Amino acid sequence: MRPALTIIRDEHRTISAVLHALKDLARAAQEPGARPAFAALRAMVRYIDEFPEKLHHPKEDDLLARLVVRAPETRALADSLRQEHAEGARLVRELERALLFFEDSANEGEFLAAVNAYAEFHWQHMRKEEQELLPLAERILGPTDWLALDAAFEANPDFEKQFTRIVNLAPEPVGLGARP
Repeated sequence: MRPALTIIRDEHRTISAVLHALKDLARAAQEPGARPAFAALRAMVRYIDEFPEKLHHPKEDDLLARLVVRAPETRALADSLRQEHAEGARLVRELERALLFFEDSANEGEFLAAVNAYAEFHWQHMRKEEQELLPLAERILGPTDWLALDAAFEANPDFEKQFTRIVNLAPEPVGLGARP
């Protein structure tokens, strides 16, 4: 398998893990008397903003552009996924806004709704990429495309530190941090 494809799938698994943890913490914040783990929630929302939205998706957009050049019949799928990338960025802004309001006014319901909306949206998006886009790319793209894509995805900065920070901040059973 191409390095870029392996990296995309690995990144999807990491994003999914953060989304599951975010949902768990947002749900736990609904419990009476709960003290939300705001540092962990902020770290998770920051990760979602900085990693998938600003680093991962632009490289996927390059893959989409290359796919359309090689196979114009894939334009509808490419346009749909690009539109989802833009919608995902909008949903992250909603998530950030809801977290700010939650911290200021204890409106945990709006935050949980924003978390659920973003997570479900992003899981459907990643499923579409893995089931439709990646198999097409594997069949259609040529060696020069893969050289460029492999290099781009292999050059990702190390987000392991940020992920480790999330794990250390999130209270158990989600992470290794102390319960608030």
